[in-house]
Amino acid sequence: MGCHAGPREMAGEASPRMDGRCRMRITPELVEVDSARLEEVLRRAEQSLDEKDAELIRAVFESYVYVTDLVEDKNTTIRRLRQLFFGARTEKTEAVVGQKAGASQGSASPDADAAAGTAPAAGEGTTDVSDAAVVSKGHGRNGAEAYRGAQRVDVAHPSLRAGDACPACGEGTVYEKAPGVLVRITGQPPLAATVYQLQKLRCHRCGQVFTADAPTEAGSRKYDATAGSMIGLLKYGSGLPFNRLEGLQGDLGVPLPASTQWEVVEAVAKSLAPVLDELIRQAAQGEVVHNDDTTVKILELMGERTRQEALASAEDDADGRRGLYTSGVVALRDGHRVALFFSGHRHAGENLAQVLKHRAAELPPPIPMCDALSRNLPGELQTILANCLAHARRRFVDVYDRFPEVCRHLLESLAVVYRNDALARERGLTPEARLQLHQEASGPTMQELHDWLERQLGEKRAEPNSALGGAIGYTLKHWEELTLFLRQAGAPLDNNVRACLEEGDPASQERSVLQDPQWGPGWRSVHEPDLHVPAERGEPVRLPDRTATARRGARRMP
Repeated sequence: MGCHAGPREMAGEASPRMDGRCRMRITPELVEVDSARLEEVLRRAEQSLDEKDAELIRAVFESYVYVTDLVEDKNTTIRRLRQLFFGARTEKTEAVVGQKAGASQGSASPDADAAAGTAPAAGEGTTDVSDAAVVSKGHGRNGAEAYRGAQRVDVAHPSLRAGDACPACGEGTVYEKAPGVLVRITGQPPLAATVYQLQKLRCHRCGQVFTADAPTEAGSRKYDATAGSMIGLLKYGSGLPFNRLEGLQGDLGVPLPASTQWEVVEAVAKSLAPVLDELIRQAAQGEVVHNDDTTVKILELMGERTRQEALASAEDDADGRRGLYTSGVVALRDGHRVALFFSGHRHAGENLAQVLKHRAAELPPPIPMCDALSRNLPGELQTILANCLAHARRRFVDVYDRFPEVCRHLLESLAVVYRNDALARERGLTPEARLQLHQEASGPTMQELHDWLERQLGEKRAEPNSALGGAIGYTLKHWEELTLFLRQAGAPLDNNVRACLEEGDPASQERSVLQDPQWGPGWRSVHEPDLHVPAERGEPVRLPDRTATARRGARRMP
């Protein structure tokens, strides 16, 4: 049975039908508010409320304005909004265009997965779908060799040695075999403590006290280097807050106050600076350098930013940079990776330029892989620029609901390219052999795709000002950089190596950044978080990377 509201109910007046049996949600009145009036309301709220409440109200207002702008944008689709609020489940070609398209390309669909951000890392092999069916899943348990951090205890036979006579038959001799293995796992606090009770003796006549010497293993410091490393890994590597670790340690009988944790970590972190310097130097020698950035929150710099904004508004100065960013730089060289993260006011291209200043002069220009934003470019340094093919592909995925046939053709064409790249990894081809494979197998497909895209605009099959026209225009404008893999040995297809490093850990969405302001804002941080996993309740939460830079001040509601 339906429930309908009359004029009185729509106006908010009571009705007998609303007396516990049938309630209608009253439609709120829409109010037009310009940005100046909204800012004035927020300013008055900040004056009358405490700082945390004012920040929350501002975050709600800014989030509402951002979502309203998205809804008013003619290029925003329902799919886009759904991904914004709930996250994209997948961008595989098969999931976007349907099973029929995936089947038409044979084994191409697994490689389209690579464009969606699930590509195997450089140097890793892939398994064909047909092979996966015959591979045994195994028992799912870890073998003894997987316990690399375990203590190893050798247990000798109590009565036999190699070369002794066999006690069973009396005729043969025994010899060594691979040892039997038992794995035993015990629980313990994340940080364990040892209490050394030093015996004291006192003379009853003269009062002299004699204390036993501490054993060598006790050391001279209460918190040794391993304690600082473990606290740092738990906080900045696994997202465990100091206060939560304090509670856990207290429950296990090894108290560790949150303030003490910070002091221990700070002391250890400063000793890591030389290691970071060497990693930067090693990354500068990379053959391929992936880079990108997203927004970040650093309390120390946010306070400085607030003061600067107040001065800027007074002086009407709009040239100062106020944004805070984390730049990820992943350098590949000889099959090894170096991942660096820089947090501050600098963009990804500026941080990359700082890294490449340490590059040896005799090395050839590196290949920076990034999307087409100008802020990702390393300035005047000589490089061979490559742009992310998955980034261009995503523009068509976002508008597939509105232009299915056109987007289907592009997605299936790129699936062929990713299939060829996966084949090169399976065969373990050298960069030169991979280049030849792409030129022969992917080159004709990409040339046909280029001509087809030009016809879409040239013959006015797609409106240049539409969302589809924008995606086509972006792809054609950056075609040379997007197809560098057809001309340069070792050039990657996309930036998914960096994205996987940022998104691969499900432990926490936004971890703390340990930043020393004395090192200079915007240069380097001791430890930078993975940026796309669930945050602690009440902490800032970031949307997927492609929308993160547009969203400011949003919070997860407690």
